[in-house]
Amino acid sequence: MEFFTIFLLNGLSYGLLLFMLSSGLTLIFSMMGVLNFAHASFYMLGAYFAYSTTALVGFWPALILSPLLVGLLGAAFEKYCLRRVHKFGHVPELLITFGLSFIILEMVQLIWGTSSVDYRVPELLSGPLFTIYGTQFPMYRGFMMLVAVLMLIAIWLLLTRTRIGLVIQAALTHPETVETLGHNVPRVFMLVFGGGAALAGLAGVIGGNAFVTEPGMAATVGSVIFVVVVVGGMGSLSGAFVASLLIGIIQTFAVGIDKALVDLAGVVGLSLTPETFGWALWKLKISQIAPILPYVFLVLILIFRPKGLLGTREG
Repeated sequence: MEFFTIFLLNGLSYGLLLFMLSSGLTLIFSMMGVLNFAHASFYMLGAYFAYSTTALVGFWPALILSPLLVGLLGAAFEKYCLRRVHKFGHVPELLITFGLSFIILEMVQLIWGTSSVDYRVPELLSGPLFTIYGTQFPMYRGFMMLVAVLMLIAIWLLLTRTRIGLVIQAALTHPETVETLGHNVPRVFMLVFGGGAALAGLAGVIGGNAFVTEPGMAATVGSVIFVVVVVGGMGSLSGAFVASLLIGIIQTFAVGIDKALVDLAGVVGLSLTPETFGWALWKLKISQIAPILPYVFLVLILIFRPKGLLGTREG
């Protein structure tokens, strides 16, 4: 019970961080049909901006300023770059965002260096939140979970209870009608892209000090974000939320299971021998295959439910 409770809490906190990351990408895709390959790079920028801003004005102002700066950069990129290639189809869009990810990476290395930076959890949130079974649960992880839940509620209220949310949803399916009614659809798209980038930047502010802020952090989470979006259902915010929690919990539990595959097979009643899958695989531990589990989950979803868990479109 102790193992289950502690790893469940850690899995939920990691899953909610994944949701903070994937929500912006989901919004951008659902509105514009653009798979933004630079989304994880905006996450990295959020962490680095927070590191520099925290040194100047403290963590709490950085929590607001850094996502805003990332959002402004995202909006400018959509207006001056992405919009110009949008009419040529999805391939140029993918290529230009792919190129942007490399530009951001090189700029980060030029400005902040190639090593990790000392971006720390604020002193106010550095202690334990509570103790369970003799194990302390960090206050900062609780803060991460709170921010993610508040962000989910805020996005839901924005899209369903405000005028701009109704315009955004209408522009998704009937852009010509929305433009006829006097709304500037390109501006709406720019705001959505900038908002999605800002959400990624917020995840960077929250996750950069909980983990490691270094130039490889975008590559570390980039592929997992796309797994979350596809598993949840392309363009489905609720699907991204469910998929984030599932992947976060599954991967966290897998990391903590220090048993070989043959032991797990014995628990479920299967009898495996070294000849069944080969000696190396027979001795492989669950914790060793934890990094590939999200991609196994992705393959299974694409085979048995291509639309994703809660999605309505296949691509």
